[in-house]
Amino acid sequence: MGTTLSSSLTEIRELKKEVTGLRMDLKRFIEHANQQHVQTALTDLKQNYAGLFANDQVETAKSELSANMVTDCGMRDKCYGVFLDFLQNTSKHIKDGQVSEEIIQSYRDLLKNMREAGPFDRCDTCFSQVYRLFEKQVDLMQSLGIYAENSSTDDIITDIPEETAVKDLLEPVANVLRFQILKSLAAQTLTFSDLSSMTGLRGGNLLYHIKKLTYTGMILQRHERGIM
Repeated sequence: MGTTLSSSLTEIRELKKEVTGLRMDLKRFIEHANQQHVQTALTDLKQNYAGLFANDQVETAKSELSANMVTDCGMRDKCYGVFLDFLQNTSKHIKDGQVSEEIIQSYRDLLKNMREAGPFDRCDTCFSQVYRLFEKQVDLMQSLGIYAENSSTDDIITDIPEETAVKDLLEPVANVLRFQILKSLAAQTLTFSDLSSMTGLRGGNLLYHIKKLTYTGMILQRHERGIM
């Protein structure tokens, strides 16, 4: 009887090991499947909507440069044109699929040289806006897996934190109404009333979806002239 009991206990232990092993295999399979899903979604997002994101970055640059550059400066208009041209050129890389560390650093060096050539101390005010807007583009490139600092291109997508990708990119555009809003604003600036008429949403319901998109920087809310 003792031998039978010992044999049964051994079988139970072996069975537990097999169950544990199966659980670990299942966990790895689920993690791999989730990672593949995120990678596929990011790839589709880059291929289909990179132009939309690039255009939004340019429109944001126009608005924020106009609002935040020094107003009482005789060089304002000239500098605005130079800065906007710089940010339009950098935003084109959002459509490239990938961008190297060398390219990003070359733009940072160019900005540094431009600032050193600036004649006034208060040029810092305007250049700080350009730096901020450029780094915002870089952040978007990183989120999309287009640019990874000091990383090989083969590892770009896998290095993106899944939580960040879902929260900042996939979740905001996964809703049909929010995606409709985003596409419409890519073509033109619309008022709150315009969006309400288009979506059928009112008050707080519409504001909820707008905040979802503005929080991630996909659209810019401008109280005086509408939403873009």
